[in-house]
Amino acid sequence: MLDTKFVRENIDLVKQSLENRNCKIHFDEFLELEEQRRTLLREAEELKNKRNLASEEIGKLRSKKQDASKLIEEMKGVGEKIRGLDEKIKALDEHTTDFLLNVPNIPDESVPVGRDETENAELRKWGEPRAFDFEPLNHWDIGEILGILDFERAAKIAGARFSLTKGMGAKFERSLMNFMLDSHTAKGYKEVFPPIIVNKDSMRGTGQLPKFEMELFRIADPEFYLIPTAEVPVTNIHRNEILNEKDLPIYYTAYTPCFRREAGSYGKDVRGLIRQHQFNKVELVKFVKPEDSYNELEALTGDAEEILQRLELPYRVIALCTGDIGFSAAKTYDLEVWLPGQQKYREISSCSNFTDYQARRANIRFKREGKKGTEFVHTLNGSGLAIGRTLVAVLENYQQKDGSVVVPEVLRPYMGVDVVR
Repeated sequence: MLDTKFVRENIDLVKQSLENRNCKIHFDEFLELEEQRRTLLREAEELKNKRNLASEEIGKLRSKKQDASKLIEEMKGVGEKIRGLDEKIKALDEHTTDFLLNVPNIPDESVPVGRDETENAELRKWGEPRAFDFEPLNHWDIGEILGILDFERAAKIAGARFSLTKGMGAKFERSLMNFMLDSHTAKGYKEVFPPIIVNKDSMRGTGQLPKFEMELFRIADPEFYLIPTAEVPVTNIHRNEILNEKDLPIYYTAYTPCFRREAGSYGKDVRGLIRQHQFNKVELVKFVKPEDSYNELEALTGDAEEILQRLELPYRVIALCTGDIGFSAAKTYDLEVWLPGQQKYREISSCSNFTDYQARRANIRFKREGKKGTEFVHTLNGSGLAIGRTLVAVLENYQQKDGSVVVPEVLRPYMGVDVVR
């Protein structure tokens, strides 16, 4: 959530930033609420000052054993007025918060301005796409040939956009998960295994609610939500906490299943593992000091890239433009892996700096040593990586003419074989 004072004092900048996002939000309501609030605050402060002066006067009268009853009675009325004003101010604060919960983060000035994904900026590529001496297959065909992917039975069990991995397919997913977790914990990330069902406060804290209710799987009674990403429970580990400066930065990594309704994606990627209602992912989450967050974003992105490099999968890094960046993010890099079966790069990781946007919603602060008061931390997260999409990339990039798939060298200790036939 944006800071109320910042929005009020920088309204033109905020409006321009949202215009760059192709986001139309009218701030008349916000400005009106703020004007009402300031008027009531001035009135309340004047009455509180009057009450303080009267309290001093009452004390003096009593010390002189003089009658203070008239002044005491008058202050009762003042106290009632103050309580009434405080209630009105609280209600206005709640209205302002509800308004700001639907306002996205302000993109960093380094984010390229653009309308949509067609104006994202390619920053760099790693690896060369393999030259095949045969027509490469899509991963769903490879999976069927090997007997490791079964979409028909998954549809029978649950419906469309679900998958069933079998035998070496299931072992591939487990091996990728363990490989990713081992790699990230070796880099200093602390592994956690959080709940995959969360409450409304957790969803609100990371920005999924109230804006993206239609994208979530909701449990009605009692009210809970299935997580769309481990970002939600892991970021909320420190909700409503004050951290010590000496404990920052904090790095977490987590494997979880993830659940998304994919509302609005009708007809997109209906085949295969690219766009599923349920999928597995390893996530990276950071809590850092504000001055360090953009360097930490580069490091986090590098940690996700290292997984692709060790798997020897060609990829590219994309800086998302203002029209494509996520709701809560101030800056995002997407990693897109090369898929020979589709002859295109597809997203496999999204790495973002949310600055203090999530921390303000979730009330995650830290205290600097030797200084008064607290500050909001900056939060970051990224996929390290989406396991299903990594499996897609491995199957398509390592496929052989005879229908087999070579196991990447770094996965062989986990898989126990060199080739899946």
